Amino acid sequence: MSEPVVESMAEVRSHLADVIDRARREETPTIITRRGRQEAVVIDIEEYQRLRRIAEDAEEAWLNRLADEAESEGVEGSVSIEEMAALLRARQG
Repeated sequence: MSEPVVESMAEVRSHLADVIDRARREETPTIITRRGRQEAVVIDIEEYQRLRRIAEDAEEAWLNRLADEAESEGVEGSVSIEEMAALLRARQG
């Protein structure tokens, strides 16, 4: 993946197709700014899916470690993996 290009919202609006092509063909992300603040990034869909898988795998590994720790400490006061995942999702939302 190449170093990202930083462009304002106005610049991206004027050539969105080029920004998407650059992300897809050249694997170059574009960071979009608004009023000087970074707001979003355009990346290739395959890269996005790869990053999502990594995040989901990391979350699953973390939950498994928590479950293993809870199991080794006993069952009193513990929650299931499903309950923990629901709690985490509720906290993120």
